Amino acid sequence: MSQDNNKNAILTIDGKNFTLPVVRGTEGDKAIDISRLLQDTGYMTLDTGYKNTGSCRSAITYLDGNDGILRYRGYAIEELAEKCLFIEVAYLLIHGHLPNKTEFDDFKYLLRRFALLHEDMIHFFDHFPPNAPPMSILSVMVNSLCNYYPEMSDDPLENINMAATRLISKIRTIAAFSYKKSLGHPLVYPRPDLNYCGNFLNMMFDKPVHPYEVRPEVVAAVNKLLILHADHEQNCSTSTVRLVGSAGVNLYASISAGINALWGPLHGGANEAVVAMLEMIHADGNDFKKYIDKAKDKSDPFKLSGFGHRVYKTYDPRGTIIQEACDDLLSLLNISDPLLDIARQLEEIALNDDYFIERHLFPNVDFYSGIIYRAIGIPTNMFTVMFALGRLPGWIAQWKEQQEDPTTKIGRPRQVYTGEVFREFVPMKDR
Repeated sequence: MSQDNNKNAILTIDGKNFTLPVVRGTEGDKAIDISRLLQDTGYMTLDTGYKNTGSCRSAITYLDGNDGILRYRGYAIEELAEKCLFIEVAYLLIHGHLPNKTEFDDFKYLLRRFALLHEDMIHFFDHFPPNAPPMSILSVMVNSLCNYYPEMSDDPLENINMAATRLISKIRTIAAFSYKKSLGHPLVYPRPDLNYCGNFLNMMFDKPVHPYEVRPEVVAAVNKLLILHADHEQNCSTSTVRLVGSAGVNLYASISAGINALWGPLHGGANEAVVAMLEMIHADGNDFKKYIDKAKDKSDPFKLSGFGHRVYKTYDPRGTIIQEACDDLLSLLNISDPLLDIARQLEEIALNDDYFIERHLFPNVDFYSGIIYRAIGIPTNMFTVMFALGRLPGWIAQWKEQQEDPTTKIGRPRQVYTGEVFREFVPMKDR
């Protein structure tokens, strides 16, 4: 395969040449358009895990794994995390631009207006077992929203802005209520005087006998974490939202599918695995060398959680921001967490070890986020829910972009069949 003046690629099969268009992105990324490959050549591509497959054109998020760059709608993640509120970034992702004062005030008004759940939905929580996984509850409740707010059933884009705002507002209420129910505590309803992140924290932790103090430094840390998780190109859960949405499925059901994809330990559950690993090392007398050696041993299934990334071949830019946020928050709260010390030691060892350097195994976004959540008081089984709260605007933006694209077709991957060839049917009596 070769390129012709950077405009076409030539594929040679059985001595015959086929011309394939080259598509270029605005940041210079290149792709070969193979949409007619099977039709023209009789061949398809095989790309297990979609490591080299671009499933769509998108103007939402730019990710450069070699140079450690992440931008939402052209804005550097470092600037957004430092200077913006999460709801500003949510607006940016969904609408394509940062809100002006009027747009921001209108958006905040709708978030306050839609914060409550329908009272009938609150009874749903009574029928989940006390130990039901929060992600299971979140998925069911989000999917149920289409029954109470069916305005999207006819034209999916006609009321998309209203539906998106409603979903962003209600998901934090659902998340907080599921946590309260798991503890057997009374529900805490949203307050109109608190901002988005402050409201969530208050609904999570306020108690009749122990009122919760909404501390600005904790709100700022949650705000930053949600921004860093808000979108990340075509990852597993985002691709799921797009694939389900390509069948014409409504926004709520598509997001519910994304929540289920995020639930997996290899995706959204990674920060839980990091905390579990750090706790195991701590319980084993902080024997760092033992676990570094285990990670290098090919015959040992142990892996250092929170290191490496499918796309990033250098330091995850989100990891740097989260590490600084973690240090700042624990210092402000005057918390000494032994797991943070272990994390720092592991990071220092890995960053100076040729084994990890050669394999591009640098700390990722999950490595320090769990320590922040622990400091705030969020339990481990809620970590992935926090990920979902942050990722929601990105899912919505990706679903909306797909619905607006007139070239969208239902997702339908193919396969290379490796089963039995044709066999004659054998009647039961002869088997």
